[in-house]
Amino acid sequence: MTNEDAKVIPVRVALRCRPLVPKEINEGCQSCLTFVPNEPQVIVGTEKAFTYDYVFDPTSEQEEVFSTAISPLLNGIFKGYHATVLAYGQTGSGKTYSMGGTYTSAQENDPSVGVIPRVIRRIFEEKEKRADSEFCLAVSYLEIYNEDILDLLSSSKDKPAISIREDPKEGIKIVGLTERQVVSAPEMVGCLELGNSARTVGSTAMNAASSRSHAIFTITLEQRRGSDKVDSVVSKLHLVDLAGSERQKKTKAEGDRLKEGISINRGLLCLGNVISALGDESKKNAFVPYRDSKLTRLLQDSLGGNSHTLMIACVSPADSNMEETINTLRYADRARKIKNKPIVNVDPRAAEMNQLKQQ
Repeated sequence: MTNEDAKVIPVRVALRCRPLVPKEINEGCQSCLTFVPNEPQVIVGTEKAFTYDYVFDPTSEQEEVFSTAISPLLNGIFKGYHATVLAYGQTGSGKTYSMGGTYTSAQENDPSVGVIPRVIRRIFEEKEKRADSEFCLAVSYLEIYNEDILDLLSSSKDKPAISIREDPKEGIKIVGLTERQVVSAPEMVGCLELGNSARTVGSTAMNAASSRSHAIFTITLEQRRGSDKVDSVVSKLHLVDLAGSERQKKTKAEGDRLKEGISINRGLLCLGNVISALGDESKKNAFVPYRDSKLTRLLQDSLGGNSHTLMIACVSPADSNMEETINTLRYADRARKIKNKPIVNVDPRAAEMNQLKQQ
C-alpha cells in the first residue's frame, strides 16, 4: 500500500433542482430556493444556506450534470476504482429522470436522457480509444421491493431467491443474480430497457409513475493490460435510483401502495442512520448499522468503503414541499462528511503472480 492508495476521499454531493411542474404552478406555488451565482450554494427561504460540491439549478441540462459531476467518476473506473452514483430525494423530485431510469433506445439522441444511457455511451467510446487493453463488460440490474431483492434481468418465471454474502477479500457479493456479458452499447442498453420494463412502478397522488422500489444497475468492467494480458483490474460502477421518501398525506397512498411507501421509507431511514453514523465526527468508531436493511448492505462499499461515490440530491423548488426539501438538503449535507477509501482493484491472483515474478 503506497500513500497514494490510502487516500481518503469524501462522498461528493451534487444538488439538482427541477423546475416547477404545471401542477405546482396551477396551485400557485412559489420557488423557495435561491441559487447563489457562480457558487455551489443554495439558500432556502430567507436564511438557511447549504453548500455542496456541485449545484444544478432548474435551468441546468442533463449534459451539464453529466459532464461536470459524472465524467470524473468514469475516468476513475478505467483506472480500476469502484464508483457509485446515488440519486436521492423526495418522491417526484426528478431522480428517475436524472438517472435515466425509463430510457428506451428510441430516445437515442434526445438531450433529456439521463445518467445511465450517457454512461453506457461513454464507456464504449473510451473502450474504443484503449486498444492496448482487453475489456470484458458485464451488467446486472436488481430492485429492492418491500425488502426483497428482485433480479430484473432474470428471464425465468419463478424468480430465484437472492441472498447477500460478504467476502472478506471482494466485499459484498450477491448470490443468484443474473450477470450478462455484453459487447456493444446497444446490447447494454437492451439490458437496461429489459430491467426498466420489469421495475415496480405505481401511481400516487404526487407522481403518475412513481418508482416503488430502489433499483441498482451495475456495470462490471474487467480490463487486462500489458503484453501478456496478465495485469487484470476489475472495477464496478453502481448506478442507484432510490425510491422517493414520501408522506402518506401527500401521496394519499392506501393498501399496497401504503405498504410499499412504509417499506421505502424504512430503507431510506436505515440509509440515513448509516450516513449519520459515518458522517458524525464525534461517533468516530461507533457501530455503523449496515445490516438494518438490504439497501444499506448493498451500498456498504459505496458509503465509507472502497468506492468513489457521488450522491445526486434531487429537490423540488416549490414552497409547498419546503419541509421535505430541507430534509433532503440536510441529508445530503451529512453525506458530504463521509470519508471513503477507494483503492485500485487489482485481481488478487495477478497481484500475487507479479510479486512472485519480482522475487
